[in-house]
Amino acid sequence: MRATPVAATLLAALLAPLAGCARDDGAAATDGPAPTTAVPVVLTKSGGIVGLQDTVTVQPDGRWTRVDRAGASRTGRLSDADLDRLRHLATDSRLAAEAAVTIPATMCADAFSYRLTVGPTMSSYVDCPPDATPPPATSAVVDLLTRATG
Repeated sequence: MRATPVAATLLAALLAPLAGCARDDGAAATDGPAPTTAVPVVLTKSGGIVGLQDTVTVQPDGRWTRVDRAGASRTGRLSDADLDRLRHLATDSRLAAEAAVTIPATMCADAFSYRLTVGPTMSSYVDCPPDATPPPATSAVVDLLTRATG
Protein backbone atom coordinates (compact mmCIF):
# COMPACT_ATOMS: atom_id res chain seq x y z
CA MET A 1 0.00 0.00 0.00
CA ARG A 2 1.39 3.39 -0.99
CA ALA A 3 1.20 6.40 1.32
CA THR A 4 -0.91 9.21 -0.01
CA PRO A 5 0.76 12.62 -0.51
CA VAL A 6 -1.28 13.99 2.42
CA ALA A 7 -0.10 11.23 4.75
CA ALA A 8 3.51 11.69 3.65
CA THR A 9 3.29 15.45 4.19
CA LEU A 10 1.75 14.95 7.64
CA LEU A 11 4.46 12.46 8.61
CA ALA A 12 7.18 14.87 7.43
CA ALA A 13 5.62 17.71 9.43
CA LEU A 14 5.51 15.57 12.57
CA LEU A 15 9.12 14.42 12.22
CA ALA A 16 10.62 17.80 11.25
CA PRO A 17 10.99 19.07 14.84
CA LEU A 18 12.99 15.95 15.66
CA ALA A 19 15.49 16.62 12.88
CA GLY A 20 17.31 19.16 15.03
CA CYS A 21 17.93 16.44 17.63
CA ALA A 22 20.02 14.32 15.29
CA ARG A 23 23.79 14.60 15.62
CA ASP A 24 26.36 13.64 13.05
CA ASP A 25 29.49 14.28 15.14
CA GLY A 26 29.40 10.91 16.88
CA ALA A 27 28.56 12.44 20.28
CA ALA A 28 25.68 11.14 22.30
CA ALA A 29 22.52 13.24 22.27
CA THR A 30 22.65 13.32 26.07
CA ASP A 31 25.70 15.63 26.05
CA GLY A 32 23.32 18.57 26.38
CA PRO A 33 23.00 21.68 24.28
CA ALA A 34 25.55 24.44 23.93
CA PRO A 35 25.25 27.14 26.60
CA THR A 36 22.50 29.58 25.80
CA THR A 37 21.35 32.86 27.15
CA ALA A 38 17.64 33.58 27.25
CA VAL A 39 18.22 37.31 27.61
CA PRO A 40 19.24 39.95 25.10
CA VAL A 41 22.84 41.09 25.03
CA VAL A 42 23.25 44.87 24.82
CA LEU A 43 26.49 46.65 23.93
CA THR A 44 26.84 50.41 24.06
CA LYS A 45 29.90 52.10 22.58
CA SER A 46 30.28 55.79 23.33
CA GLY A 47 32.86 58.54 23.23
CA GLY A 48 35.57 59.30 20.75
CA ILE A 49 36.26 62.64 19.15
CA VAL A 50 32.88 62.69 17.39
CA GLY A 51 30.82 61.71 20.43
CA LEU A 52 29.79 58.30 19.18
CA GLN A 53 26.81 56.61 20.83
CA ASP A 54 26.02 53.23 19.24
CA THR A 55 23.90 50.55 20.87
CA VAL A 56 23.76 46.98 19.58
CA THR A 57 21.06 44.70 20.94
CA VAL A 58 21.25 40.99 20.14
CA GLN A 59 18.20 38.83 20.79
CA PRO A 60 18.65 35.23 22.00
CA ASP A 61 17.94 33.93 18.47
CA GLY A 62 20.77 36.03 16.97
CA ARG A 63 18.74 38.87 15.48
CA TRP A 64 20.49 42.18 16.13
CA THR A 65 19.68 45.85 15.88
CA ARG A 66 22.29 48.61 15.86
CA VAL A 67 21.12 52.17 16.66
CA ASP A 68 23.36 55.23 16.45
CA ARG A 69 23.06 58.50 18.36
CA ALA A 70 20.92 60.03 15.59
CA GLY A 71 18.44 57.16 15.88
CA ALA A 72 19.34 55.52 12.58
CA SER A 73 19.16 51.75 12.84
CA ARG A 74 20.36 48.68 11.01
CA THR A 75 19.34 45.10 11.56
CA GLY A 76 20.74 41.69 10.80
CA ARG A 77 21.32 38.21 12.14
CA LEU A 78 24.49 36.73 13.58
CA SER A 79 25.95 33.77 11.74
CA ASP A 80 25.53 30.42 13.47
CA ALA A 81 29.23 30.45 14.44
CA ASP A 82 29.01 33.99 15.87
CA LEU A 83 25.81 33.17 17.75
CA ASP A 84 27.39 30.05 19.23
CA ARG A 85 30.46 32.07 20.28
CA LEU A 86 28.25 34.78 21.81
CA ARG A 87 26.27 32.19 23.76
CA HIS A 88 29.47 30.75 25.20
CA LEU A 89 30.84 34.18 26.09
CA ALA A 90 27.53 35.35 27.58
CA THR A 91 27.56 32.45 30.02
CA ASP A 92 31.26 32.87 30.89
CA SER A 93 31.67 33.18 34.66
CA ARG A 94 34.36 35.83 34.14
CA LEU A 95 31.66 38.34 33.13
CA ALA A 96 30.26 38.45 36.68
CA ALA A 97 33.76 38.91 38.09
CA GLU A 98 34.48 41.68 35.58
CA ALA A 99 31.19 43.38 36.45
CA ALA A 100 32.28 43.60 40.09
CA VAL A 101 35.41 45.60 39.23
CA THR A 102 35.25 49.38 39.58
CA ILE A 103 36.51 51.20 36.50
CA PRO A 104 39.29 53.61 37.39
CA ALA A 105 39.22 57.14 35.99
CA THR A 106 41.03 57.41 32.68
CA MET A 107 43.49 60.01 31.51
CA CYS A 108 42.62 59.40 27.85
CA ALA A 109 40.91 62.06 25.81
CA ASP A 110 38.55 60.89 23.09
CA ALA A 111 38.63 57.27 24.24
CA PHE A 112 35.80 54.84 23.57
CA SER A 113 33.78 53.50 26.49
CA TYR A 114 32.06 50.13 26.26
CA ARG A 115 29.16 48.96 28.42
CA LEU A 116 27.99 45.36 28.05
CA THR A 117 24.77 44.10 29.61
CA VAL A 118 23.87 40.41 29.72
CA GLY A 119 20.75 39.95 31.82
CA PRO A 120 21.43 41.47 35.24
CA THR A 121 25.19 41.56 34.64
CA MET A 122 26.75 44.81 33.42
CA SER A 123 30.47 45.17 32.77
CA SER A 124 32.33 48.03 31.15
CA TYR A 125 35.70 49.46 30.29
CA VAL A 126 37.38 52.41 28.59
CA ASP A 127 39.57 51.59 25.62
CA CYS A 128 42.67 53.50 26.65
CA PRO A 129 45.97 51.71 25.94
CA PRO A 130 47.97 53.30 28.80
CA ASP A 131 45.30 52.22 31.30
CA ALA A 132 44.76 48.65 32.47
CA THR A 133 44.16 45.87 29.97
CA PRO A 134 40.46 45.53 29.07
CA PRO A 135 38.63 42.73 30.89
CA PRO A 136 39.05 39.62 28.71
CA ALA A 137 35.49 38.23 28.59
CA THR A 138 33.88 41.64 28.13
CA SER A 139 36.35 42.68 25.43
CA ALA A 140 35.84 39.35 23.63
CA VAL A 141 32.10 40.07 23.38
CA VAL A 142 32.83 43.66 22.30
CA ASP A 143 35.19 42.43 19.57
CA LEU A 144 32.69 39.82 18.38
CA LEU A 145 29.74 42.21 18.22
CA THR A 146 31.77 45.03 16.67
CA ARG A 147 32.96 42.71 13.90
CA ALA A 148 29.66 40.90 13.36
CA THR A 149 27.39 43.95 13.34
CA GLY A 150 29.95 46.35 11.82
